[in-house]
Order: sequence, then C-alpha cells, then structure tokens
Amino acid sequence: MTRPLMIAACLALTAAVFSIAPATAQDTTVPAGVPAPVTPSLAAPAVVAGDAAAGRQLVYTCRGCHGIPGYKNAYPNYHVPKIAGQSSAYLANALTEYKKGTRKHPTMQAQAQSFSDQDIADIAAYLSSLK
Repeated sequence: MTRPLMIAACLALTAAVFSIAPATAQDTTVPAGVPAPVTPSLAAPAVVAGDAAAGRQLVYTCRGCHGIPGYKNAYPNYHVPKIAGQSSAYLANALTEYKKGTRKHPTMQAQAQSFSDQDIADIAAYLSSLK
C-alpha cells in the first residue's frame, strides 16, 4: 500500500470513530422490593485465554505501523511503539483501553473497536510470544 493510501485509510478510520453516536441514557429506576441488577461494568472482568496461532492471523494490519522501526505516523505526530515482545497483560490492557476510549489515539481506537475480547487475547498472546 502506498503512503497516500495508508494516510487515507487512517483518516477514514478516524472519521468512522468520531461519527459513532453516543449511547443514550436509560432509565435505571428499580421498583420497590426488586433487587437491583448487577452492573456489568462493576463485575470483575473475565480472563480470556489467548491463542497465539489465531492472533497471528489478526495482526496483519498492525505491521503497517508497528512493524517499521522508528516509524512516526502523520497525524497525530506520534512515535509508534514496538509491540513485539511486550507482555501479554500490557498488550491486552492497552487494546481494551483503546476499545473503551479511555486510551486516546484515533487510529488505535478505530482498530480496537473491531476486536472482540477473544481477538484481543489472541493478539496479545501472539505479540508477546515474539522477540
């Protein structure tokens, strides 16, 4: 892929991230005598075991930025970190934070939103196995 096409693809992903409508507020009133439901966000996150072989199939787009030593992306101007060999827990946490929007980077947020929890575990397992 040529550099102008890569930039165009990144801009398209960024536009997609910011065009998603925010979730609407829901009525959370619980009738008297009915126990309140457990809020899923307060429950302990399920630990998902990663499959490195499956993760290898998912990281093809990661190489476009993270596979180039010393690469800096065009917007925002940011040094792209090396992810091969990082700990599985760190990688899974980072991708989950991008997916939730608590870690900010438009391209990474767009990428992470397309991943399931299993995809994230698989990617983390594969990348952490690299040296």
